[in-house]
Amino acid sequence: MKEVVNINELAKVVAVLKANGKRIVTTNGCFDILHKGHVSILQAAKEMGDVLIVGLNSDDSVRKLKGASRPINNENDRAAVLAALKSVDFVTIFTEDTPVEFLKAVKPDIHVKGADYSKDKLEETPVVEAAGGKVVLLPITKGLSTTSIVDKIQDG
Repeated sequence: MKEVVNINELAKVVAVLKANGKRIVTTNGCFDILHKGHVSILQAAKEMGDVLIVGLNSDDSVRKLKGASRPINNENDRAAVLAALKSVDFVTIFTEDTPVEFLKAVKPDIHVKGADYSKDKLEETPVVEAAGGKVVLLPITKGLSTTSIVDKIQDG
């Protein structure tokens, strides 16, 4: 089932999956330099349902969030790496600044984020809850981030 799909294709696939009783879990992010923290969250998210769909920030949206020097890896490379992971079933690239449109299309049963966020501050929460889903925050691996990896490389 491992695929990188556009949002229109994804909406059709999700409709079929839901009709077959599958529990849909989503998460989203930049996933610029994939690390153990990312993998841990993705594995835990997959365990919460039948299908894990990752919404991936486009290159433009990463630049808006992280600055002109990012992303390190382009969106197609980041999507391919995510799709190759055992825990990930589908990846879609979204161009908006937030994953709200992605979540409106998918209407997940569960949307997962790291515990460095809070539900009440996430733009995703009302969208997911309005469609009958819930937002779950998972513990993050302290000290692991793409930014910290980039800083370490630059410091030599």
